[in-house]
Amino acid sequence: MNINEIAKLAGVSRATVSRYLNDGYVSEEKREKIRAVIEETGYQPSSQAQMLRTRRTRLVGVILPKINFDTVSRMVAGIGDVLREQDYELLLASTNNEISEELKYLNIFKANRVDGIIFISTIFTKKHLQLLKECTVPVIILGQELSGYSCVYYNDYQAAKEITAHLLEKGRRIGYIGVTPRDVAAGQNRKRGFRAAADGRKDVEAFYYEGDFTDESGYRNAKQMLGEHPEVDSIFCATDTIAAGALRYLHEQGISIPEQIQVCGIGDTPVSRLLTPALTTVHFYYKTAGMEAARMLLEVLGTEEKICKELKMGYKLVIRESTRGKTEE
Repeated sequence: MNINEIAKLAGVSRATVSRYLNDGYVSEEKREKIRAVIEETGYQPSSQAQMLRTRRTRLVGVILPKINFDTVSRMVAGIGDVLREQDYELLLASTNNEISEELKYLNIFKANRVDGIIFISTIFTKKHLQLLKECTVPVIILGQELSGYSCVYYNDYQAAKEITAHLLEKGRRIGYIGVTPRDVAAGQNRKRGFRAAADGRKDVEAFYYEGDFTDESGYRNAKQMLGEHPEVDSIFCATDTIAAGALRYLHEQGISIPEQIQVCGIGDTPVSRLLTPALTTVHFYYKTAGMEAARMLLEVLGTEEKICKELKMGYKLVIRESTRGKTEE
């Protein structure tokens, strides 16, 4: 079955069937005849032929740091829910947090092999910016704020400031375990929020440590922190995963949580609820952010105009048993 046979059975021209298949104008009467023939014959138009006519692949490339990160998987779930409703398929490119892999997939996707790109990144180098500038397809940045590009990101600064203030209700010697400042959101903005709450207070001492996103980093830095500052009574961790490592070290040392040291994280990942005690953290709406990024991309794909939008997502504190304030769960 081909387009000529569909036209003959429907009693219309080949051009009319072509317009119908490509969402062009066709009268309601002829549209109904073509639809009936297609349903009766089970005809499926060639996706390759449609792509050549419309220059659309119905594919969206999603570049992500690690698919097994809970936060990332929630974002991807949101992206998929929205795009599948519009008959788009996802091409997932997991980079294992390797800059070279991010650059490789940007090069692959930017050559019009996809209709658009959603980029979940942590660091933007000069090479990233150059490749993004060269992209001939729309790009939405998810999880970071990047000037000149449409992006959906989180209020990391205010969230870190608020949860630090919660720690300081019952603590005065507070340690910070963060990540590289090359990561603007989790590295710079969360540290700025912590400092805004802790610095400048005469009754507070703050101690700063930096590592990576792993639980081993939390374990190692908690060990170093308490070796150098045994008076610490509170630990802020830039992520829940880091907090899990810090808690493991405290448990090994027989330190009571939160009576002796209170601990918090950020992310409200499943592990935060499974830890003992359950972890005080910040809930970011990761799946909703993914949905918003997908909607933003669809809006760009639906117009010839240049659109540049920014959306800062909200958050909520989740107070559990690892801190000495009143629990909310």
